[in-house]
Amino acid sequence: MTLAMHRPRVTAAQQLAQKSLYNGVAQLTEFITKGSFNRLAWLACVPLGLMGLGLFNLAARAQEAMAGAEPEISAAFLANNLWLLIATILVIFMNAGFAMVEAGMCRQKNAVNILSKNLFVFALAVSAYWLMGYSIMYGDPVAGGWLYWNQFFFDPYVSPETIAEAGLVPTVDFLFQAAFAGTAATIVSGLVAERIKFGEFVIFSLILTGIIYPISGSWQWNGGWLSEMGFIDFAGSSIVHSVGAWAGVVGAALLGPRIGKFVNGQAQAMPGHNMGIATLGCLVLWIGWYGFNPGSELAMDQYVPFVAVTTTLAAAGGGIGAALLSKITSGKPDLTMIINGILAGLVSITAGCGNMTLAGSWIAGFIGGLIVVLSVGVLDGIGIDDPVGAFSVHGTCGIWGTLVIGLWGVESMDAGAAGIGLLNGGGFAQLGYQIVGCLAYGIWTVVTCFIAWKIIGSIFGGIRVTEEEELTGLDIGEHGMEAYPEFASSNS
Repeated sequence: MTLAMHRPRVTAAQQLAQKSLYNGVAQLTEFITKGSFNRLAWLACVPLGLMGLGLFNLAARAQEAMAGAEPEISAAFLANNLWLLIATILVIFMNAGFAMVEAGMCRQKNAVNILSKNLFVFALAVSAYWLMGYSIMYGDPVAGGWLYWNQFFFDPYVSPETIAEAGLVPTVDFLFQAAFAGTAATIVSGLVAERIKFGEFVIFSLILTGIIYPISGSWQWNGGWLSEMGFIDFAGSSIVHSVGAWAGVVGAALLGPRIGKFVNGQAQAMPGHNMGIATLGCLVLWIGWYGFNPGSELAMDQYVPFVAVTTTLAAAGGGIGAALLSKITSGKPDLTMIINGILAGLVSITAGCGNMTLAGSWIAGFIGGLIVVLSVGVLDGIGIDDPVGAFSVHGTCGIWGTLVIGLWGVESMDAGAAGIGLLNGGGFAQLGYQIVGCLAYGIWTVVTCFIAWKIIGSIFGGIRVTEEEELTGLDIGEHGMEAYPEFASSNS
């Protein structure tokens, strides 16, 4: 079995001839009720299917229809594109989860600022990715394997070949890819929380999603040099999560810690103001991950539920591992560690969700949960202030999730697939490829983001708010409003 690659199909500048909505419904009904798989469960999706069919019907108007060359819309085409649209919506909804986790784990006086960043960053990501990011990431080769380009904006037209081969509509694929770009930028927000200027964060997010992230993403998902080498990252442990984490940790290091975080070299607890919101955010992210990982199959096939199960088991293992280690180290199970442990498990399986057995997935997540607890302590020890543990979740566990494929990964999702890892008979080769990929994404992101942060700071007089604004709270200093105006103002 050849795994579906997280990348768009080749497009052509010609739309489909208009197709009948009636024919589309008939074909989807046949797909639901017949076949080798039991598809009766899909009947619950009929309302969504009808809505999707209507959208596709409007999008399938041809400007240059060729007589006799109009392919029939197949059930597979409809299913693949409808599934990717649903997966895209789940990934976009992850922005709500990130906002709630970050706001809940930070202080009340900065809640508006955090919510604003997490909401606005997706608008920025979509715009930058639409302008040039998508073209850089999935364009034509400019410097073989390293740099790609096509044109400003992306080509939305659907070719007859796309429909005949049950390919992806370019507009749906663009939305899915843009949602991933937005995720990378959102991770940065958590690392620089409670002390960065809003405007400077906006500018950096545009650079990250429009240039830095797309260039490195093309190395794997557009058949670049890492893909040709044999590197595996099914849904983005390194490409999305570690890139966002490295970008954020550079910003956090340049910003310095929050006032009061370190006293005489010792890290001080700065409790979040709403753990209920943070917990709900964790669950929203967990649900959203079913778009992130299974959606990266880029088709509605028999492998999608397998990816969903590996994702679930890793999240469960991560939560258990973090809870146990926090109990051992602090005497009590820490809710913030359980939250981050679940997220660590999800990140730990994102690269290998299509190259891991079920048992291997749970173990990978469990170890990720242990790693995230240790990583939080390490960052505090070296003086980097990460308010929500974003680097430990997305950076440290992003690296771990990439490397574990080289330890006990398998070559496919089929039963009895051969091992490709060092510990299950595959030798050192795959682990070597994974190490090279981790180093490539880390070095690229640190260097480029350091330059970007420094240029932005030099132009605008620094990237950190004033001491007075930080003490008062960024809600007042940056936005002139409070998240909870019915309560008395507080600097806590």
